[in-house]
Amino acid sequence: MDSITRNQTRIHQDYDTEKLMRQVEREALPANASALIAAAARAHGDKPLLVFFDDDDTIGYREFDRLVSKLAGGMSKLGVRLGSHVGIMVYTQRHYPITWQANARLGAVTVSINYNYTPRELLYMLEDSDADFLVVHKDFLPIFEAMERHPIPPERVIVVGGASGYPHRWEDVQEAGAADFRPAVEPTQHDLMNIQYTSGTTGMPKGAMHTQRFWLTFGRVGAAQFQDRIRNQLIAQPFYYVDGQWLFLMSVYRGASVYCAKRQSASRFMDWVKRYKISYCNFPEVVSKQPETPADKDNELVVMSCYSHRPENYPWYERRYGCKARQGFSMTELGCAIYVPIEADHMTGTATVGIPAAFREAMVSDAEGRPVPRGELGELCVRGHGILIGYYNKPEASAKAFHPGGWFRTGDLARQDENGWFFYLGRMKDMVKRSGENISATEVEAVLRGVEGVIEAAVLPVPDELRGEEVKAYLMVGEGKGAKDVPPETIYAHCEKNLAKFKIPRYLEYVAEFPRTPSLKIKKSSLIAAKPDLRVGSYDRQEKIWR
Repeated sequence: MDSITRNQTRIHQDYDTEKLMRQVEREALPANASALIAAAARAHGDKPLLVFFDDDDTIGYREFDRLVSKLAGGMSKLGVRLGSHVGIMVYTQRHYPITWQANARLGAVTVSINYNYTPRELLYMLEDSDADFLVVHKDFLPIFEAMERHPIPPERVIVVGGASGYPHRWEDVQEAGAADFRPAVEPTQHDLMNIQYTSGTTGMPKGAMHTQRFWLTFGRVGAAQFQDRIRNQLIAQPFYYVDGQWLFLMSVYRGASVYCAKRQSASRFMDWVKRYKISYCNFPEVVSKQPETPADKDNELVVMSCYSHRPENYPWYERRYGCKARQGFSMTELGCAIYVPIEADHMTGTATVGIPAAFREAMVSDAEGRPVPRGELGELCVRGHGILIGYYNKPEASAKAFHPGGWFRTGDLARQDENGWFFYLGRMKDMVKRSGENISATEVEAVLRGVEGVIEAAVLPVPDELRGEEVKAYLMVGEGKGAKDVPPETIYAHCEKNLAKFKIPRYLEYVAEFPRTPSLKIKKSSLIAAKPDLRVGSYDRQEKIWR
């Protein structure tokens, strides 16, 4: 594998993880996703690959390869072939990874669909992606049937569990295929494997086009950043989102076992970690809100990824849970882009997202795509092999997403220090401009999450005639709790100690839950659209009243 041309000085070669990244760039990737699965089946046989513990369902490596072949064979009889677009709308159970890999074996393109979508959103997804077929759990058929139009006829719908009026039951389609099935035309690394929709925080979601090479690279680089030390992995994210898919492939590369939760749970998370001897997980910050106990260290964690947590939490996590806590930067469009080496302990708690991973270059640029001096703010841009090739059916959006030279524009503010470490400073548009001062929503949110009792926070601008914009914070403080439990006075006292005066939110609103994107991030566009006057329902710090 040819390494990409690097225009940056490498100063971290003393890390074993960095040496492994350079080795990964020299290795040949498998010919396609099926080649990876087949090789793992030969190497690991009956070792558990997927354990859906909520369903008491375990699938070994060899069995998974066999089931993928059978389903691919059965789907081919229905007309699914190289280039077909197949939507998947199922629970986090065996049906998703098997169908995803059956599509990949055929060279068909998976369209991952959030099963929480409304009929309107599902219709948009199917039409925008030009979906030819749909694999859907019977529980979600009412959503499909309530759509205004039906671009996919019943004979092209494969139903998990079966349903009247639909001739193809998923289980029967799989049984109709052969365990030794191979397609007439094998897909290559350059064939599309997914149309993966972004969160759509502004406007409708866009479908990032991912090749088989994207996924092969993502999985291999993901394993390398943890020095290939992962044995048991916890996936508590839904498979329709990119995280569940790349974490699965990362495990396949290393012969690890994947323990899958049907749905996320903050209260049960560490119990899963201990019970299944998990060595790696993507750790949600909300889990740390559970009461601390001396038994927290009684686990086999090697490392956990903690994306966009408060910097001061990282050393605390390491003391509390007895493992490495690492930050990084990845996107639906890029896969793993920047990472903190597992042995870079001196950077723990500094808020760095790290240095470029294998096959990746990164820079901080100005609006024209020119690199800015180190230490200055700009847009984080990334390029390299195996990133998205554009947005499906959106040439204008695809063109705007890149600077000349293949640099993908992340839309994120960042800076790079004199030693080459990158620091994420929030979305470029996720800012409040108050009286000429630019205020990072990410910074204010991090401070608010430091208030005892605050679980999550979201900061938005509110139009203001005098100052242009004012700062408003939405706070989630726990089930059944609100302002009486964590009063505004407590919030403001903490902010006054940690924020410049102009950054302190003027308005506070308490919410029971936040609207979410498919990646479970707070969907701020829904908060903005919820009411015409964002001041209503808020505590006004300046006027000292509830509006």
